[in-house]
Amino acid sequence: MRAVAILAVVLYHAHVGFLRGGFTGVDDFYVISGFLITGLLWRQLEGGHRISFRSFYGRRIQRLLPMSFVVLVATALVSARFLPPLQAHASLKDGVSAAFYVSNYRFAALQTNYLTAGIPPSPFQQYWSLSLEEQFYLVWPLLLLGASMIWQRRPPHNRRVSGPSRAGAVTALAVLAVASFTFAVWLTGVSQPWAFFSLPTRAWELAVGGLVAFAAPWLGKLNGRSAALLGWGGLAVVIGSAVIVSSSVPYPGTAALAPVLGTAAVIASGCSAPRTGPILVLGRTGARLIGRVSYSWYLWHWPVLILAPYVVGHALSLGANLALVLGSFVLALISFVAVEDPVRLSSWFRAVPRRVMGLGGVLTAAAASVCLVSISTLPSLTGQGTAPIARLSTAQPASGVGHSGAQKTTLSPPPNPYVAQLASVTTQVQKAVARSLSVNVVPANLTPSLSAANADEPPVFVDGCLDTYLATALESCDFGDTSSPTSVVLFGDSHASMWFSAVDGAAHRLDLSLFNWTKATCPPLMIPIISPVLGRNFVECDEWRQNVLDRIAQVHPALVILGVARHYTDIYGFTPYSSQWLRGMSAMITAIRRLGPQVLVLGPVPKPTFDVPGCLSVHLTTATACTVPLHQGIDEAGLAAERSAVTAAGGTYFDVSPWLCTTTTCAVMVDNLLVYRDDNHLTDTYVTYLAPAMTDELGIVLGLRPPTPTPMTSRPATVAPPSPPHDSG
Repeated sequence: MRAVAILAVVLYHAHVGFLRGGFTGVDDFYVISGFLITGLLWRQLEGGHRISFRSFYGRRIQRLLPMSFVVLVATALVSARFLPPLQAHASLKDGVSAAFYVSNYRFAALQTNYLTAGIPPSPFQQYWSLSLEEQFYLVWPLLLLGASMIWQRRPPHNRRVSGPSRAGAVTALAVLAVASFTFAVWLTGVSQPWAFFSLPTRAWELAVGGLVAFAAPWLGKLNGRSAALLGWGGLAVVIGSAVIVSSSVPYPGTAALAPVLGTAAVIASGCSAPRTGPILVLGRTGARLIGRVSYSWYLWHWPVLILAPYVVGHALSLGANLALVLGSFVLALISFVAVEDPVRLSSWFRAVPRRVMGLGGVLTAAAASVCLVSISTLPSLTGQGTAPIARLSTAQPASGVGHSGAQKTTLSPPPNPYVAQLASVTTQVQKAVARSLSVNVVPANLTPSLSAANADEPPVFVDGCLDTYLATALESCDFGDTSSPTSVVLFGDSHASMWFSAVDGAAHRLDLSLFNWTKATCPPLMIPIISPVLGRNFVECDEWRQNVLDRIAQVHPALVILGVARHYTDIYGFTPYSSQWLRGMSAMITAIRRLGPQVLVLGPVPKPTFDVPGCLSVHLTTATACTVPLHQGIDEAGLAAERSAVTAAGGTYFDVSPWLCTTTTCAVMVDNLLVYRDDNHLTDTYVTYLAPAMTDELGIVLGLRPPTPTPMTSRPATVAPPSPPHDSG
């Protein structure tokens, strides 16, 4: 069964397409561990009414820590040498947490999504499951000992206690399993990273293995036919889980029942007296060999797959990944023979238990020290010097709408002050952009810092107002001046929610209420979309978009702002700027206009081909290497076609590129502000900086007449070379 589990995991990590749920192999391992460890501990309790903690923990140290140390140190050294400095800093911190077996909680706290990672994964990420298992080893003996002390088997007439109660221990284990599973299902819907990585939500999987261990005497009486049916059925469920369950399924939740119960069924089948069923296959030499080295293979395969592209300098094909998996298996065999087995079987350590405990302390301290020393050898992520503080000044009205509704223009209105203000603000931004393009040194006052860049997200990314992948219902996410009768809607995918802070700032300044209806990977176009994750039509997106239109019909907003990423590929069933794309955008605008609101479409953000903070961490004194040529970052012909389609459908198109680019090049830093937090999303800090400009744009589109201008300033800048501000004024 270890062979089945490890093959599922390593092939999934190698991106073998049909194993969409290979990550469920970790659940199989947990059931196996729960079965073995519970059986071992209970035999100690029944034999001597006690647990030898020194012996138990000593064996765990001899079995696990030497190989963990070898792989961790090797991974740290290669990471420090080949990873970009920014990624290396973060990864080596992961290594420190792995050395102390708490990395699962570090990854949970960082909101790491194991299944759909949006950033490069840590080369130490496989240690999360080992950390959880070590925590299990810490508490499991205490749990069983406590149960044996509370429930003890007593013979008649209150004579001397004869031993621990199996029924009491089973009851304690069953209660734990039910409580843990219930908690896991609830927490999966609230915070999937914490549900995925934490021991309290995974304890039930280990407990199921423990319950099978307690049932072993009864299972031994199963007849051959029943055992075979149970085993083959369980194995089919285990393999089916690795094929059918996908990263789009909320996990662990109820979905984890399949691999857990399937593994339990196979083990239960193997407990039967007649050796029959899948044991005849799984007991063969090849499967047993893979199972024996599964621990070393699990440790090696992940950093080999993650670090190899950095070593060779390019992404790898499926064939190359499979070769790496095979290479990591060879490493595992060598490690098993040279390190794992010799230390595990060493009589020298067993002769003096203090030696084993000392070994554990030394290896843990040494592994953490290697990571910390490696961090100290990395280039600093802090730049040099001080950049001008980014600030926009404008005579922004204190109030544009009030609670009596928008002040609309007449047939012959005087010049709208918002038009002049937007031109002025955009000129300031353009000067800052042009000035920053020639800066080669990353400033020490860069905001956010390179290490904090990825977390610099708008509030809706973390407060539940960016609807999740499978959600179809709209969250109640009201912002701006919520008491205002005049409202606007922000509608689209993550590139719409990326603009939230600027739109929310504008809504406050213009006395508008704001509805944020955004959903990950769901473009606000009337266009069918395929989910490469689900492997089917993304019907949840279709339903969600229709729900947004229904809500727009109910709330009657004055304006709907559409935001959409322009880097979808044909795996989604369409490409940006294609005729299908333009028809879908026109159809959505037409549908919204029929409901009454005006429509403003935000143009594309330039798309770098690299992670910007990571690039700058490599080029702290050659930052211009990370700038983006305008013709590469934006499809200018596509933008022109999109603008024409939007205008023809009755919408307003706003080209945001003057806030980021000159006529030739797009900036990744503007004065002291970092523009991108990854390879396509703007930092929330930079978006907030643009709030005055967004205010002016919304004022123009809504035809607001500011009663009296009063000075207003954005967050700190100083700023130069102009450019025409916008397409909608």
